[in-house]
Amino acid sequence: MVTYNPEFHHRRSIRVKDYDYSKAGVYFVTVCSWKRECLFGEIMNGEMLLNGYGAIAQEQWDAILGHFDNVETDEFIVMPNHVHAIVLIENCRGEVSSPSSNPNSRKTTAQKQGGETPPLPSKITLGQVVAYFKYQSAKTINLIRNTPGAPIWQRNYYERIIRDERELHAIREYIRYNPLKWDEDAENPNMKGLHQP
Repeated sequence: MVTYNPEFHHRRSIRVKDYDYSKAGVYFVTVCSWKRECLFGEIMNGEMLLNGYGAIAQEQWDAILGHFDNVETDEFIVMPNHVHAIVLIENCRGEVSSPSSNPNSRKTTAQKQGGETPPLPSKITLGQVVAYFKYQSAKTINLIRNTPGAPIWQRNYYERIIRDERELHAIREYIRYNPLKWDEDAENPNMKGLHQP
């Protein structure tokens, strides 16, 4: 089990100055629900139990692979009022700066079907990936709730650039075991005094 690690748990909403978020890279992302409302389910016995809205968040995250040819997803979890994810962006002609990725493992849809290689797509940024997820999940949830335009997610998101294999492994473990640490999570509204404004 992973213990609380303030290096990973302290998330910043400010982007790294002068960093190009369309660069090929690996990123740890956290997106919080609006006013940190526990909208997506509950933790019981150290396990996340998704409700219908949580299932939508999961489905829309999974849909990212079908929408962006040059984006891979890694570890992901829906928590009661936020999601954690690892995103790999492959904007440099298929090269991925993931510490553990095989640069030949990702092919475009056309290549997989034996067709010609299409021209390279325009560069995708991490912000575009997160915005797509937030928009699609909010739209679907609001359709079900009959609350068009109601906010589902906080305006911004938190990210961390993953620099090496050791860090990637540690963050994967942090995400995987996050439900076991819910009682100590600063995002847990029952954690008075630790809750962020």
